[in-house]
Amino acid sequence: MAFIGFAAMAKPIGNYPTIPLSELPDPLRSVWKELKPEMNQNSHCAAAFDSHSDGEKMAFRCSIHIKMSAEGERRAMRYCEERRAEKRIRMPCKLVEE
Repeated sequence: MAFIGFAAMAKPIGNYPTIPLSELPDPLRSVWKELKPEMNQNSHCAAAFDSHSDGEKMAFRCSIHIKMSAEGERRAMRYCEERRAEKRIRMPCKLVEE
């Protein structure tokens, strides 16, 4: 029973769409790798992109120093949505999963 609880904690808490890290464009994956050492288990990042090469068509935002996972998800999504709207990216923001 404890194993099931632990496995559930590893997944995103909210009902947000997700995207595997491997599906991100290389520039966004590079940013994620740079930020990874600062992240803890409650940190979350969200991404949206309309192009795999045009940086102006990519949005990537993280909530790193956070105490609650659900709040980290909400903030990452909110920050990403703000950037997505600024850049007029059509793809919705999605939480990045390792």
